[in-house]
Amino acid sequence: MKKIAITGNIASGKSTVQEILKEKGYKVLDTDEVAHKLLTVKNQQLFDAFKNYDVFENEEFSREKMGHLIFSNSDLKTLLESILHPQIAQKIEEFFRQNKNEDTVFVGIPLLFEAGMENLFDKIIFVYTDDNIRLKRLMKRNDYSLEYAKSRLSCQMPQEDKIKKSDYIIENNGTLESLYTSVCKFIQE
Repeated sequence: MKKIAITGNIASGKSTVQEILKEKGYKVLDTDEVAHKLLTVKNQQLFDAFKNYDVFENEEFSREKMGHLIFSNSDLKTLLESILHPQIAQKIEEFFRQNKNEDTVFVGIPLLFEAGMENLFDKIIFVYTDDNIRLKRLMKRNDYSLEYAKSRLSCQMPQEDKIKKSDYIIENNGTLESLYTSVCKFIQE
C-alpha cells in the first residue's frame, strides 16, 4: 500500500484536493476531522490540560475559543499539539490497518512537518497557494479580521520550507477546474 500525505498551509485548498480524491474512489483520512473529534471533554488528557481556561461552551470545547487562546499563546499551542499529535498519529495508523488492502491511501494532514510525522508516509503532496490568496480566502471563509488572519498564517512553517520537503507540488492559485486538472494529472503520474 502506498501511503500519501496531503499537506499545505491554512486555506491552501487541501480539503478540496481530498474531496477530488474521494470522488475518484480513493480512501482519504482528514486529520482536521480527526482533531475535531478528539477535541472533546471526554479526552481526559486534553480536558485536564485546559480545564482552567475559558475554552468551553455548553460543557464542550469551543473550537473558536480554543483557536483564539492557542494562537495568542505559543506555550498553550505547544501543549495542545503535544497532546493531540500522538493521538492523531494513532488514528492514522488505525486508518492504514483498516485499509491495508487498498493500493493507495491518502491522509490530509496540515501540520505534517510541524508534527514530525513525515516518516508515516511514502510520498508527500504539498498544496501550494500564494500567501495573498490564502489570506483573502481565510478572511472570507472564516470571517476573520485582517490582523487575526495574518496571525493564523504566520503560525505555520513557511510554504517554501515545506515545498523542499515534499515529493509533489499541486499549485492552487487558479480555478476549481484547474485544481481538478492538476489532481487528475497527479493521479495519472
